[in-house]
Amino acid sequence: MNTTSHPSLPRRAFLASAATVTAFAALKPSTVFGADANTRLDIGLIGCGGRGSWIADLFVGTGKYRLVACADYFRDRVDAVGGKHGIDPARRYTGLSGYQRLLEGKLDAVVIETPPHFHAPQAAAAVEAGKHVFVAKPIAVDVPGCRSIAESGRRATAKKQVFLVDFQTRANPLFREALRRIRKGDMGNVVMVEAHYPWSSGGRDLPPPTVEEQLRRWYNVKALSGDFIVEQAIHALDVATWVLDSDPVRAQGLGGQKLRPKGSIWDHFAVNYEFASGVPLSFTCIQTIPEMRDEITCRAYGSEGYFFGDYFSNVWIRGNEPYPGGNVGNLYTDGAVANILEFHQAILAGRCDNPTVAPSVRSNLTAILGREAGYRGGELTFADLLKANEKLEIDLRGLKA
Repeated sequence: MNTTSHPSLPRRAFLASAATVTAFAALKPSTVFGADANTRLDIGLIGCGGRGSWIADLFVGTGKYRLVACADYFRDRVDAVGGKHGIDPARRYTGLSGYQRLLEGKLDAVVIETPPHFHAPQAAAAVEAGKHVFVAKPIAVDVPGCRSIAESGRRATAKKQVFLVDFQTRANPLFREALRRIRKGDMGNVVMVEAHYPWSSGGRDLPPPTVEEQLRRWYNVKALSGDFIVEQAIHALDVATWVLDSDPVRAQGLGGQKLRPKGSIWDHFAVNYEFASGVPLSFTCIQTIPEMRDEITCRAYGSEGYFFGDYFSNVWIRGNEPYPGGNVGNLYTDGAVANILEFHQAILAGRCDNPTVAPSVRSNLTAILGREAGYRGGELTFADLLKANEKLEIDLRGLKA
């Protein structure tokens, strides 16, 4: 199956080799449970587009993995990744079912970097095949997909397999410490939360005309990406739901296509959520505004203080029990590297509690609730969203198996 250049990649400019080397050095693990922590694991990559090829470099760069197989719908992509990493041509798989043939081979783990539409079935197949799973966010584009990922996480735990979802903020020590303090009560009771995702890029191209071209430019296709709020802005909602630690009750949404052409994904959402005990979350995301400052921010106001966290700058808590926090640095790369190394550690140590799955399902469902409320231009309850269980479909007929 395919993937393409991640839509956020160009704006971040986070690929400097020096920063990546620094991340590797800072996050190097020690020996775990008597096993050599430098033991290399054999992995397969499913999705060889922009982010897939980028994260493959990070996995291999740690020195703890061998990339021995890859799969993508497109031949040019598997050959680019396969050639770079010396993968046997016989283990470079193409077509819609390429990932299934990859899973039949000898592997310790798989890395799933395909369009989000395919994450749930590919993860389920990987768990069934006995592989450890590292999967990109978002985990799914619809409620059935989220439920499938939740079940795959449970099955992985039962089968003693590791299943990790790659949210970079959750891997950052500053965010982790701030959230630990919030859980401890340093901020008092949460009163209100805000989350925002303004992005200067995004594009205003017409939707791809053919299904094959849609696979190459999947971000622009709702059924493949889940729309802007699910594919990208989920970063801000993930931190917000991390703070709130509960499912939403309902959402009131607006949004639309003021800048993107008809038939593409939406370019803005404004959603007001209600969480447990009536706590409100105010959320906005917008793209394709030239010269706008990019942010992925969350602010939480408590009875004893308030929290601020930004993917691109700082994390802190101010109030009666302040936490100075600090600058998160190169979170896009460093967070991914931290997750890659923790994945390795968990596999060697046999830690299969898989704590990233449940919060990823929660934030993904929260983003889907906001999307569907926005589409309706009104209110939607979480209970009704789950009851409807609607699936986003795409017609893949005519594509090579």
